[in-house]
Amino acid sequence: MSYSEVLSHPNTRRVMMGNVAIARGALEYGIGFASGYPGTPSSEIIEALSYASKKLGAPYVEWSVNEKVAFESAYGASLTGVPSLVSMKHVGLNVAADPLFSSAYTGVRASFVIVSADDPGMWSSQNEQDNRVYGLHAYIPVIEPAGVQEARVATIEAFRVSEKFSHPVMLRTTTRISHTRADILVGEINVERLKWNGEFVKEPSRYALVPGNARVLREELLKKWDSIEDYFNSISLNSTEGDHDSRFAIVGVGLGYRYAREAVVSRGIADRVKLLKLSAVIPFPRRFILSNLDGVKRVLVVEEGDPVVENALKSILAEEKLYIDVLGKTNGYLKRSGELDLAGVEDAVLSLLSGQKPGSMGRTGNSRLRISIPPRPPVLCPGCPYRGVFFALRRAIRKLRVNPVYSGDIGCYSLGLNPPFRVQDLLIEMGGSIGVANGMAHLLEDQIVIAIIGDSTFFHSGVPGLINAVYNGAPFLLLILDNGTTAMTGHQPHPGTGITARGTRGKAVRIEDIVKAVGVDYVVVVNSFNVDEVEDGLVKALKYVGDRGKPAVVVARGSCILTAIPEARRRGVRYPIYEVVYDKCTACGVCYRAFNCPAITVRRDGKAEINPVLCTGCGVCAQICPFDAFKPVKKPSKEWINLLEGGVVGGE
Repeated sequence: MSYSEVLSHPNTRRVMMGNVAIARGALEYGIGFASGYPGTPSSEIIEALSYASKKLGAPYVEWSVNEKVAFESAYGASLTGVPSLVSMKHVGLNVAADPLFSSAYTGVRASFVIVSADDPGMWSSQNEQDNRVYGLHAYIPVIEPAGVQEARVATIEAFRVSEKFSHPVMLRTTTRISHTRADILVGEINVERLKWNGEFVKEPSRYALVPGNARVLREELLKKWDSIEDYFNSISLNSTEGDHDSRFAIVGVGLGYRYAREAVVSRGIADRVKLLKLSAVIPFPRRFILSNLDGVKRVLVVEEGDPVVENALKSILAEEKLYIDVLGKTNGYLKRSGELDLAGVEDAVLSLLSGQKPGSMGRTGNSRLRISIPPRPPVLCPGCPYRGVFFALRRAIRKLRVNPVYSGDIGCYSLGLNPPFRVQDLLIEMGGSIGVANGMAHLLEDQIVIAIIGDSTFFHSGVPGLINAVYNGAPFLLLILDNGTTAMTGHQPHPGTGITARGTRGKAVRIEDIVKAVGVDYVVVVNSFNVDEVEDGLVKALKYVGDRGKPAVVVARGSCILTAIPEARRRGVRYPIYEVVYDKCTACGVCYRAFNCPAITVRRDGKAEINPVLCTGCGVCAQICPFDAFKPVKKPSKEWINLLEGGVVGGE
C-alpha cells in the first residue's frame, strides 16, 4: 500500500489518516529508528514510516517479532543517542510492560516515544484497556492528541518532552484518531537528520538495574516526575476557551475535547461554559487545572476510556478542600464502556448546566442516527486456506471419535469460533492457545486438547509455550496455520516470510525448523489446500498424542488468498474460476453449509451455485464435493498451484 501523503511537500495540506500524521510528525522531528508489531489500530504508523524509509533511505524501520522486542529495540537505539519510536496497540503494551517500567528508571539518551493505540469499543480487540494507567504506574508521561489534526503536532511535542527530560514519553491515541482522515498542514522533513549513527556511552550505574543502582534511580525518577508535571502546567498542548468566569467547566481530555467542543457549539452554549483542553495528561497538570477552576461549581470530565483524569481531579480537589461537583464516568453522566459519542456528550453537557441527571433533558436525538443495520458477521474470505483446514479438522475428529477442546488464538482463524466449524472454544490473547493448552492437557482425561495458532502469532509468543510443553510433556496437538503473512492486520511481513518492513529480503525462518529445534518429536507439514492431506496429517498426529502422551505439531501451509491473487496478477498468472456441474449436484449442501464458502450460494432447488466474481480459484470445493460436481472452467496452472502452496513470499 502506498503512503505517499507521508512525504507531502512542506507547508502544504494533505488529507491523511491519524496514524500517518503521527508518522509524519516523527519524520519532521528527525527520528533514526522505528519498530513495532502490527496490531489494529496502530499498524499504519510503521507502514507509513517503512514507505518513507524506502523512498528516503532513512530512518531505519522494522517489524519486530513482538512488542517486547520492538520496545527493547527502540529503547536500545535511544540509548545510543538516536531518537526512536515504538508503536503497538493497547494490548501489545502488556507484552512490553517489563522494559516499559525499567526505561523510566534509566531514562534515555535521545528522545524515545512509545505510541499506544487504544481501542475503545473493542472494534478489533479482545478487551478495552486505557493505557494512560501505565503512565501513572510506570512514571511515563502521557500525551494524548485532541484529534487527527493535532496528531502530528502532539507527536513532535512528545519527542521534545522526551528530549528535554531524557525520559520516555507515551503518545496515547484511540481508534477514532488512528483511523480517521483529516486535512493536515505539514512541516519540513530534514532528510539528513534522519540518518543517524549511534554511540553507546557506558554508564553502568544508570543502565544496569541491580537493586543498589535502582534504589538511587528511583529517587531521581520521582524528582524528574515533579519537573515534568511543572512543565505540563504551561505546555501549549493544554489550553482554555469559552466563558472564563462561568461557574460551569468542561475538561476535554484528548479526543474528548473534540466531542465536548462540538457538543457546546451544536447546543449554542459555547459562551456559557469554560472549556479546558487537556492533551498533556500525565503527570496531571495540577496547577493548570486548579487555576482554571477558580469560581467553578460544577465540572464535567470528557475522556475516552477509563475515568483516569476524573479520578485524579477528584483526589486533587479533595486535597485542596475545594467543593466542586465532578461529573463524568464514575457517576453515570458518561458511559463507562465503548467509545464516546456526540449524543451522550451532549446529554452530559446539558446535565452539567441543569444539575439534573442525564436523560432528563428530553434530548432530541438529532446527533444519533436511529436506523436498524442488518447484522454482518465476519467470515473467512473465499479461498482462505483456513477453511479447508477447519473442514479437514472436523472430519479428522469425527473419524477418530475423540472429544476435542479447541484452544484458540488471535488472528483471522479466530473466525473458526463461528458455525459451521466451531473450532475455537476459548480465545484469550496472543500465544494463549499454547499456554492454556499446557495446563489443560495435563488434567483432561476424556478430552484431547487442540491448540490452534497462526504463523505470525507463533513467532510473536507461541515459541516459549511450546518449549514448556516439550519440557513438561504436555500431551496436546498444536496446529500452526502458516499463510505466509500477518493477514488480520493488513499483510505485514514476519520472520517466516524473509521480507523486512522496508521490503528487503532477509533470511526466512521456517516454523518447522523451530518446532524441531525445541524438541518436538512429531512434526508434519501439510498443504492447506489439500483437504485429504490435511486430514491424514491431523489423524496421525492426534493418534500420536493419544498413544505417546507427548505434544505433536502439524504445520498447515498455504498462502493467504489476498496475497496470492495480487502476486499472480503481478506475474501474469491467471487464477481459475470454478463452476457447478448441475447434472451431478444433488443439493446435499456440503459446500455451502459444512464448507461455508461465501462464493458458493444455494439456488431455489437447493443446488449449489458459484458466484464467479467471488470465486478465487482455490479448488477446495472440487475436493470436498461427494459427487464431483465442481470443475474449473480452465485447468489451474502449475504457477498458480505453487502460489497457493506458499510460493508468494519465503516459499520459493
